Amino acid sequence: MSQLFTTDLLPASDRVDAWQWNAQQICGDCRIRLPKSSFHGAIEIRRAGSLHLTRFSSSPLSFWKWPSDTASPDNRFCIVITQLVGIRRYAQNGRSVLLNPGDTTLIDSGRPWSSSCGTDCARLYLRVPRWMMENRLRLREIPIVQCISGARGVGAMLSRMSQSLYEQAEWLEGEEGAATLDAYFQVLRACIGRTESGEQPTPHCQPRIQRFIDDHLSDPGLAPAAIAAAADISIRHLHRLFANTGSTLGDCIRASRLERCRIDLANPRLRSKTITEIAFSWGFSDSAHFSRSFRQQYGMCPRIFRAQAGRKTWNYEKDSGARKFSPMQVGELRYSKPN
Repeated sequence: MSQLFTTDLLPASDRVDAWQWNAQQICGDCRIRLPKSSFHGAIEIRRAGSLHLTRFSSSPLSFWKWPSDTASPDNRFCIVITQLVGIRRYAQNGRSVLLNPGDTTLIDSGRPWSSSCGTDCARLYLRVPRWMMENRLRLREIPIVQCISGARGVGAMLSRMSQSLYEQAEWLEGEEGAATLDAYFQVLRACIGRTESGEQPTPHCQPRIQRFIDDHLSDPGLAPAAIAAAADISIRHLHRLFANTGSTLGDCIRASRLERCRIDLANPRLRSKTITEIAFSWGFSDSAHFSRSFRQQYGMCPRIFRAQAGRKTWNYEKDSGARKFSPMQVGELRYSKPN
């Protein structure tokens, strides 16, 4: 059975809130920013074997998403995103990637992430439990926010398989669905670990680097020389590793510090600490720079985030006059076989 939501039958004034409500049911808490134009969009969910495959299509928008709670390893997901229409940027954990139609990337739903596109856009989301992704790919570290090019080779095969899974999902049942997913993950595994240039990352070095960074985030003097020494590599090779991921060492450190600050700002036990004290405790030395970086990463300033994080849920009625929608109020919701 397919589940479809569309804004087509809604008043223009209700479309954004209805879209956001539906998106939250799939991806958790999110904040959306739109250009000054009429919004339209659709979300369709289909079941591919044991997994859900969702097609999002909309006019231009940017969003920031947070995990709904502190997910346990058994309740975390990876999202395999295949771009269909438009060029869209995805960012997580200090890395960012620009996807063209046909390209694919992976996102960890257990961590905050963001996305933006300046044109009409469509993409597919395949939600895979993290434990399943690790078993299927035979990896303990999932390489997030890497571009798998859909222009040629196995990346092109992966893109076509994603679209075929979506188109044929309604007719794949039982063993057929399981066999199709097996083939899909075999192709995905062949793609994982390759950069756009086809280079292979150092297999054991990067997790060690990330652990060292995480353990020394509170040190404002955290420097490339100390990180390289801890990983037993040269400083030049350290910077090259991050260049291959599309980000920089500084991006990684800043994103990790921002995430620790975000967690502390949402912690009610730390309400007595000022925002500046929290920022400085995680290695920032300039409050204005911290505020700008936080807004860029999460779509709002630290003060507003802290005020909203004190609530158990994002309450948009109090902030913007928006109203909540029930499933029967959010536009056209159909359960049917595709035509």
